[in-house]
Amino acid sequence: MAFWHKKDIEFEAMQALIAQQPGISAAELARLLEVDRSTITRRLPSVAEAGFLLYEDDDGGLYPFDPKA
Repeated sequence: MAFWHKKDIEFEAMQALIAQQPGISAAELARLLEVDRSTITRRLPSVAEAGFLLYEDDDGGLYPFDPKA
């Protein structure tokens, strides 16, 4: 079992907040999820591996990836 399978609930929570607040910073996301910012930074590669596609702008804002755009 891949590591990210154990984190599906956390990844879904991250994805939901990013969808609700496009451009949210990792720091604000961490605050809302009540985790350290380093936890968010560490999870981002695994989130993509789990199929939750995101992108980060030049200012560090996180957005849901829209393949239609």
